[in-house]
Amino acid sequence: MKEESLVFGTRAIIEAITAGKTIDKLFIQKGLQGDISKELMGLVKHNNITYTYVPIEKLNRLTRKNHQGVVGYISPIDYYDLENLVMQVIESGETPLFLILDQLSDVRNFGAIIRTAECTGVHGIIIQKKGGAPVNADTIKTSAGAVFKIPICKVDHIKDAMFYLQGSGVQIVAATEKASQPIYDADLTIPSAIIMGSEGKGISPSVLKLVDQQAKLPMQGEIGSLNVSVACGVFLYEVIRQRL
Repeated sequence: MKEESLVFGTRAIIEAITAGKTIDKLFIQKGLQGDISKELMGLVKHNNITYTYVPIEKLNRLTRKNHQGVVGYISPIDYYDLENLVMQVIESGETPLFLILDQLSDVRNFGAIIRTAECTGVHGIIIQKKGGAPVNADTIKTSAGAVFKIPICKVDHIKDAMFYLQGSGVQIVAATEKASQPIYDADLTIPSAIIMGSEGKGISPSVLKLVDQQAKLPMQGEIGSLNVSVACGVFLYEVIRQRL
């Protein structure tokens, strides 16, 4: 089992990118100068890698070794291209089922969701490059290894992914307590992508405006919401119930 790997040093990061490794996170020291740094930044921008400028103290906390002002994490998985994946699913003749996670931040919730998604036949999980939980050792453990069995797509912008799915005939259904209809009234027998929001804020208002349907789970207790991984499980099993 591969785990998320720490890589440090300018040349080592350049070699990792050149070798086609997926860099999940990249931290670069503020004000870094020099020809090799310019070479690195050219590669980073060409490959659309998300990076953050940080003070040297942050890098020193990540590793005590000579990091040369650059520290990165190599992803333990290879991400899928969304357009290719959608085409593969449509061509397979199966009814598409995708899961979109909007800024989900807890790695254990992420892992639990991946596990449930694999068990319920989800064709792919879509996450945004910035702001979401990483695929790391905790994610892998909580997913019970399912992270290696289900395609995960990392996109620049959730909204663009939604437009592409809608253009491919896939409806977007938002899981939100703001909905007027319960999940049981939504038609999930047709090609669908369910979108789940973050633990604290839910689905972003700008994202919510673009969905085709909103649906909620009926709540009968005093607590107004479920853990996101539990709610996701209920939604996915309602898809199975309707499609059986």
